[in-house]
Amino acid sequence: MERRYNGRGLRVGQVLGEFGAYTRFAVTYRSEDLRISGIMNVPAGRGPFPVLVLNHGYIEPAIYVTEQGLAREQDWLARREYVVLHTDYRNHAGSDNDPNVDYELRLPYAVDVVNAVRAVKRSDLPYLDGDRVGLLGRSMGGNVTFNALVARPGLAADNWRQFYQPSEDRSDVNARMARTYGLPAESPEFWRAASPRRYLDRLEQPVLMHHGALDDSCPLAWSRATVRAMREQGQRVRLATYAGEGHTLYAQWPRSMMRTTAFFDQNLA
Repeated sequence: MERRYNGRGLRVGQVLGEFGAYTRFAVTYRSEDLRISGIMNVPAGRGPFPVLVLNHGYIEPAIYVTEQGLAREQDWLARREYVVLHTDYRNHAGSDNDPNVDYELRLPYAVDVVNAVRAVKRSDLPYLDGDRVGLLGRSMGGNVTFNALVARPGLAADNWRQFYQPSEDRSDVNARMARTYGLPAESPEFWRAASPRRYLDRLEQPVLMHHGALDDSCPLAWSRATVRAMREQGQRVRLATYAGEGHTLYAQWPRSMMRTTAFFDQNLA
């Protein structure tokens, strides 16, 4: 699965909304040979502003619409003078299609994120500070973010079930995956090697993780195991847990965003 990290051609399109503190634009950029759509919130003022690339969780591509998945975070961060680039990923909204995404365990989404960063850094838009770029992901987007950070797309073995789902719609994909890779019990070394945890020594960036204690979609144990692995590698990581919260944070979401803002303020200063 050799990939090309050749992000380029960030283009700003029509205005999607004016919100006082910021303006929302439709955008596209190039990732490998594909056109990727998304939105960009640009704060009012002169800039240049630090840039955050936001990576959404899993939403069925057939029903996904551009900018969906992190609406609260997009608004919050733009109001705090961050340019927010929310990528749709390939196969979503106005992006070009890649028929092999599921077969490749959705790893190409991380390629689109790396290429979003590269497109920002290569852009001559005056309000973008290409030297100050951060990543934020939720749910599947958190895994996408980790894959992008280690620049070696992979999948944690204990997370494989979200890709190998029994259903008529996925029967062909599942059969192809099983033939090629085997299931974890049959090919444990493949799945261990595919995990971003195997490459945590490559990390150069600090990481902040949020997790609801009652999350039954992505168990808290996954985050704790990742934190342990990172600390064994001497990496800078903090895990914030939220009692009484599930997969989506509600009552404590503002607290999580205050921590997130402080984290980026400190590390993108």
